[in-house]
Parts: sequence; C-alpha cells; structure tokens
Amino acid sequence: MTLQPGIYRHYKGQQYRVIGVAQHSETAEWLVVYQALYGEYGLWVRPLEMFRETVEVEGEQIARFALLSPEPEAFRRPD
Repeated sequence: MTLQPGIYRHYKGQQYRVIGVAQHSETAEWLVVYQALYGEYGLWVRPLEMFRETVEVEGEQIARFALLSPEPEAFRRPD
C-alpha cells in the first residue's frame, strides 16, 4: 500500500506530516504514520482506510485528510 508522503490538512484545520505507511505485525492492517505539526509534534497512527475516507461536514463529503504539499523527492526512499 502507498500514500504520498507530505503535508496534509485534517478537515478540522490542523496540519500533519505523513511519514509513511506501515503494516501491523499481528493483523497485517495498513496504518499511516504521521506527525502533528503543532503542539508537542506527537507521532500518530491511523488505519489507511480511515485516513483516506471522506467525512460529512455541513451536508458535504470532504476528505478527512487533504494533501497540501508532497514531500520533496530528496527526502523520499528510493523505490
């Protein structure tokens, strides 16, 4: 599974840096590893499916997380 590393905006307004995607060792579920770009800059994980889903806000479907800025090529792992 892949997800573009970079800066994302959560639908509630905060920004996060997606570091990558990891697989859970017991369930094999794909998880997004990301860091808050505010407060204590904590690290978080969320199921990839949930990260990519849409949410309803005031009757409109919008992305839970929207890519603002892809990570520069120099910082990406070579394929």
